[in-house]
Amino acid sequence: MERNRRLRIVKIAFSFVLGAALCWFFFQHAEKAESRAVLSRGDLARDEKTATKIFKNISRSVVYISSIEVHRDFFSLNIYEIPKGTGSGFIWDKNGRIVTNFHVIEDASRVEVILADNTKWKASLVGVSQDKDLAVLKISAPAEKLHPIPLGDSRNLLVGQRVFAIGNPFGLDQTMTSGIVSALGREIQSVTGRTIQGVIQTDAAINPGNSGGPLLDSAGRLIGVNTAIYSPSGVSAGIGFAVPVEVVNRVVPELIEHGKVMKPGIGIAVAHPRLVERLNIRGVLIINVQKGTSAEAAGLRGTRQSGADIILGDIIISINNKSISSYDDLRNEFDKYKIGDVINLEIIRDNKKMTMPVKLEEVQ
Repeated sequence: MERNRRLRIVKIAFSFVLGAALCWFFFQHAEKAESRAVLSRGDLARDEKTATKIFKNISRSVVYISSIEVHRDFFSLNIYEIPKGTGSGFIWDKNGRIVTNFHVIEDASRVEVILADNTKWKASLVGVSQDKDLAVLKISAPAEKLHPIPLGDSRNLLVGQRVFAIGNPFGLDQTMTSGIVSALGREIQSVTGRTIQGVIQTDAAINPGNSGGPLLDSAGRLIGVNTAIYSPSGVSAGIGFAVPVEVVNRVVPELIEHGKVMKPGIGIAVAHPRLVERLNIRGVLIINVQKGTSAEAAGLRGTRQSGADIILGDIIISINNKSISSYDDLRNEFDKYKIGDVINLEIIRDNKKMTMPVKLEEVQ
């Protein structure tokens, strides 16, 4: 009995020593694991430094835009507000002007702008250009909260160069994507059906909510306003479009000064495209010359009737040697000039080509 008791004591002591040894081993092992050195991240790559710098400098210039509609209940006649949509925009100047797409705020009863610091401001409408899908808003935020975006130049862009987009896709504020210039000189249709020329195509991810946000070059300068994606589902498919900054820089100051774009023209009414096609005419057929306009002063002729015969008016085929084949071409070419500029119209009259100078004036 005594022998068995001693044996049990020895076994218990051995188990205790073994357990203590195992605990010491695991404790030492865990202590070593916790004390392992954390490796430094190291320097960022050059392109990473560029991207992070752009976001740090420009994200504060990008705003979140929410448009709200007012509805009346059919039964109670109570008026209530519902969100219409969201988009992006950017700060134009220290006076609180915000640039965005027209379609972002179209038909909105009220518009709210949220700055990068999450402060919310009620926006008033300064002016819109439906043909260029641009709009200018104004908020009453103090100047210290406003960081205007630096302007770049889209005329010397090259296919393949790096671009960045900052906006609020799907309502996720302050999102940046990157890509390249995929193509230049594209044409897209505005909400009015008119073409916007010189559009920048990019593969930078642009999704619903990015509209109105800036497209930037690798120096963080504005080169375009993201306005459309080419996708049946409305989700980025690697093809996005931006209105070039040259258009923006021409349109926005006019919207600020006049509340609208001053449209240059010469005071003519032209034939419908179907009639031009039926008559197999290449160019723009003048139907009527308005009284007291620069077109009348230049001696342009409209279409007229002589007895039972219809005498076709002048056919415009070029402006300053730029070929014109449709009324859309004509208006887009006019838009490249200012009111008061003199342009050379090449026309066909009585089957003969002739050129005449005409001064551009404001038209409705």
